[in-house]
Amino acid sequence: MAKDYYQVLGVARGASLPEIKKAYRKLARKHHPDLNPGDKAAEARFKDIQEAYAVLSDTKKRAHYDQFGAAGDFQAGGGPGRPGSPGFEGFDFSDYGSSSFRDFFENLFSGGGFREAARTEAGMPSKGEDLHYAMTVGFEDAIRGVKSRIRVNRLAPCQACGGRGHVAGSRPSKCQVCGGSGRSFVQRGFMKFSGVCQTCGGRGQSPGEACGACRGAGVVQISDLIAVRIPPGVDNGSKVRVPGRGNAGRGGGPTGDLFITIEITPHPLFKRQGSHISLKVPITVPEATLGAKIEVPTLWGKTTIRIPPGTKSGQKFRIKGEGAPAPGKKVRGDQFVEVFIVPPPFEDQRVRDLMKELEGLPGRNPREDLGVK
Repeated sequence: MAKDYYQVLGVARGASLPEIKKAYRKLARKHHPDLNPGDKAAEARFKDIQEAYAVLSDTKKRAHYDQFGAAGDFQAGGGPGRPGSPGFEGFDFSDYGSSSFRDFFENLFSGGGFREAARTEAGMPSKGEDLHYAMTVGFEDAIRGVKSRIRVNRLAPCQACGGRGHVAGSRPSKCQVCGGSGRSFVQRGFMKFSGVCQTCGGRGQSPGEACGACRGAGVVQISDLIAVRIPPGVDNGSKVRVPGRGNAGRGGGPTGDLFITIEITPHPLFKRQGSHISLKVPITVPEATLGAKIEVPTLWGKTTIRIPPGTKSGQKFRIKGEGAPAPGKKVRGDQFVEVFIVPPPFEDQRVRDLMKELEGLPGRNPREDLGVK
């Protein structure tokens, strides 16, 4: 019988992704083999739950499933997919030259991953999957660069079997899925498609007794503490590649890579735009009126800038080379200092008297340009 993935997870066909995830987590905990040692029924149920979640949690696979039906229709050596069933017996896409037909056939078997699955199960080298990790970095650490350690869960070669997936010295046996034929079949209405058995990769036999530690996968999940170096100048959304720290490859294939996406915490004073840094600095009325030299902070220390007489609020000054470095380069951007005028304390009577005296002096009204007084 074809499996109803929605029924397996106990959710409605229109269930949202969060609902599917919640149902999966609940059932996976209940039927996990580690919590049910020796219970074959629980192990089979756990595999069905994983299979259902792998399809329904993937938008493309779910749409394909909703349109064409369950992967449970894939039969080998029995059920509606066995040779002799009503329909297009012996229909084999290997007889056709159309790549679109082959692609459709492959999607029916494994959601588009048939080639890779066949390579893996046949013992051919297959590159491990890349992993992605989000890392939060302080503002100044992102500018200067930083070394850190992160913990990542990833797949590593099984130490018990050396990544082979089977016990060393064990004898090969006939594949239990295809019955030794090396072919699998799928029935779609009146049409039957055949292809390479994913379990044995078309060899018709298993390489030997499955390793108990990795259950024949050749890989196990580990918690890996990885030293990483974040280069100077990274920005929000930058990706840092750590070679060979992804999932282990199969069949002796290369290990995937780890990609770290950078998220930068804001700074209380500095703002960043690419390699340029901006900063707002207060100045007094006398400094703005008479001019002055003031000390301002930068990411690389303190420096002095000159405020010319008659400086207005919002005026910007450029300090060359005091910004952020461009990734992979020694050259740095600039820092822009925007000044704003802070009025003197109005509580001081002497200050208020001086302001009244200034108000009486002749001069141009700054609001004249607006047509008002």
